[in-house]
Amino acid sequence: MSSRDLRSTGVFIALAVALSWLVALPLWFGGGLADPWFPVVSVAMMTTPAIAALVVVRFVERPQRMTWTLGLWPLRPARRVLGWAGLGIGVSIALVLVALPVGALLGVYPADFTGFSAFRQLLDERTGSAELPMPVGALIAVQLALIPLAALLNLVPALGEELGWRGWLLPKLMPLGPLPALLITGVIWGGWHAPLILLGYNYPDAPGWLGVTAMIGMCILVGAVFGWLRLRSGSVWPAALAHAAFNAAAGSYLLFAEAGEHVDTTQATILGWSGWIVPLVLVVILVGTGRFAPAERPPGPPDPVDR
Repeated sequence: MSSRDLRSTGVFIALAVALSWLVALPLWFGGGLADPWFPVVSVAMMTTPAIAALVVVRFVERPQRMTWTLGLWPLRPARRVLGWAGLGIGVSIALVLVALPVGALLGVYPADFTGFSAFRQLLDERTGSAELPMPVGALIAVQLALIPLAALLNLVPALGEELGWRGWLLPKLMPLGPLPALLITGVIWGGWHAPLILLGYNYPDAPGWLGVTAMIGMCILVGAVFGWLRLRSGSVWPAALAHAAFNAAAGSYLLFAEAGEHVDTTQATILGWSGWIVPLVLVVILVGTGRFAPAERPPGPPDPVDR
């Protein structure tokens, strides 16, 4: 990497991390995750990587076309971009869901795949004795079928992250080689979550250091999958849709859990070590088959130049 790229990368990382802590401060001085402003703060925090990337591109690098540098444009060939976008949604949902039977087989996820007892309990708490409009199994099927739609609704906040991590940072690090670039991006992405993880987000039963470490491990593997989508499609949109689908599917472990049993997210679900097995296998296959080589870019403007 050139000294100019190192400078840009340093500014980006410093901005993204500083802004994430700044946005999360009201939770630290307020009610933590129970604060009524938590939903607003968490969404606002997702915009900080995009803000950092936009600042760096606009004021440090100053390319001729920002949209090309960030992977927002061009959307061609359209069939390829759409194909990778659909694949991203499907792969993300599959990774989240397959983590559940894997965890059940390893004895770390208390599953009830037939009775759906935890979900039934949740419905009873919310509806009381009211009759359900359809069988519980059908309700679960509907919820799973709606995840792709939820991914579209979640696209804007997910793009707030992906514009920074995979839109700008990953391609910037690619001169180091695909594996170092993916590893560094994953570590930074996972560590960026620290302001919320240290409050108990995602890993409520783990000490802060363990929660942040687990988040980094998950982000390295899942981020590598998102990076594959970004590099092979030549666009940030498939990675953003994959991220949106991942977030939309993340709570599905509640649908298949056993009532009254505790789910340790450091061990179970896609957040825990048992959920990392399938993504790890996928990443190893992608590495072994050379699938992290960037796609050939369509003709466009010249590379960024100083002005």
